[in-house]
Amino acid sequence: RLAERCLPNAGFTAIATHDERIIAHVIDFTERHGIGRDRFEFQMLYGVRPQLQLALVRQGYRVLVATPFGTEWYFYLMRRLAERPANVLFLLRNLVKR
Repeated sequence: RLAERCLPNAGFTAIATHDERIIAHVIDFTERHGIGRDRFEFQMLYGVRPQLQLALVRQGYRVLVATPFGTEWYFYLMRRLAERPANVLFLLRNLVKR
């Protein structure tokens, strides 16, 4: 619900999630409160839920796709997987879909 506190303010809000329930809630909240699509964006990792990313863009929402690169990309990936072991299965499922 942090988004509900940030979105009504004059600043720009970035919503970093792949969770469709959170995305739907943000869309509903912004529509009910008259918050323009130019005041927020969704952020997602490259290769994770690309169909969802495309659907949001087609609906007129801004989507930033984060792409880890450079010398530290491997360590970033390993840290993310260690933070939440369920991410390993999530990663494998998304790789197989390709």
